[in-house]
Amino acid sequence: MISLAPVKDKNVIGKMFKDNSVEYGENSGCLTAEGPDGLMGYSLYSLDSERMIVYKIFPESDLPLADGILRSTLHIAAQRSVMDAYCAEDSEQLCEKLGFIKDRASGLLDIDRLFSDCCQGK
Repeated sequence: MISLAPVKDKNVIGKMFKDNSVEYGENSGCLTAEGPDGLMGYSLYSLDSERMIVYKIFPESDLPLADGILRSTLHIAAQRSVMDAYCAEDSEQLCEKLGFIKDRASGLLDIDRLFSDCCQGK
């Protein structure tokens, strides 16, 4: 069984951002996917009262896992009534592969995809 949950420890979040060469700030967050053998994947994001930016989703090679991590990350924003979510350049290709890009020019993600099939039915 896989458990997906936001990380609460700011020191752990800061280390994850540093390890991925992503700038850490007061609105930085991390969601992890843990399995029986430990860490399976994660996302790095920032979230304030108006928008979310998804900086990194790992792993990129396991599309079903990446899809679940992205959906769980976007769900955090939706729970806080934040419906404007964007992907950073580093996560754009994966978000597009998963079918979440709504506007490529701005990096706007289609948060409504939370309520549809994963992996575009693949």
